[in-house]
Amino acid sequence: MANSSIDKQKNIAKHIAIIMDGNGRWAISNSLNISKGHSKGVEIVREIVEESVKQNISSLTLYAFSSENWSRPKPEIDAIKKLVVKAINEQVSDLKKQKVKLKFFGEIEDFGSKILSKIDEAEASTSQYEPVLNLNVALGYGGRQDIVNLTKKISSKVKDGQITLEQIDEKMISEFSSSPVKDIDLLIRTGGDRRISNFLLYQIAYTEISFVNKYWPDFTKEDFVECIDNFKTVSRRFGKRI
Repeated sequence: MANSSIDKQKNIAKHIAIIMDGNGRWAISNSLNISKGHSKGVEIVREIVEESVKQNISSLTLYAFSSENWSRPKPEIDAIKKLVVKAINEQVSDLKKQKVKLKFFGEIEDFGSKILSKIDEAEASTSQYEPVLNLNVALGYGGRQDIVNLTKKISSKVKDGQITLEQIDEKMISEFSSSPVKDIDLLIRTGGDRRISNFLLYQIAYTEISFVNKYWPDFTKEDFVECIDNFKTVSRRFGKRI
């Protein structure tokens, strides 16, 4: 019984990532403009953040906009940009009340100076306390590009003699990644597709993955809790034989 208790204590999801897929398809299925799907998706984010605080999650990392999403129609991209600003304006005060620290990562500069300014303000205003939850939002992020970027940074330091080849290890690679979280316990993907879509490729080496058939705007806090509870029952071997 003692070993069983120890295993269960170790099998707690503290670092969760979500691929919030299905906003557009939800809108189409409900005969709505695509932007309405993204707006509804932001409402769901608020609920999941609140539930993450209740569940004592350490970090919640959300895939809001991938590097590949730039290929979508310009009206949809423009609507998403406006929604980022709107979400920051409306939700930062709630994040502060809950002591949630907000952090954006990815190729954020591509979103323009107005959004960058809003992001800087939001990050600064939510960094003035010890966080109950770290909320990380990926904007313009791609896992492959992240690996390319960190490789260039490390190579430059080797070239300049600041580090040696022998010093390069997994810890260093994690530190040079743009992702604020180094390892993910549980990755949830909504929308019905079963792929990781270039998200946190290095950080999810031994992540448990939960694929949910609901579109993101239909995802509930009950669904979220179910994913967390299912994670508790998984045997995490990390390549070992148990």
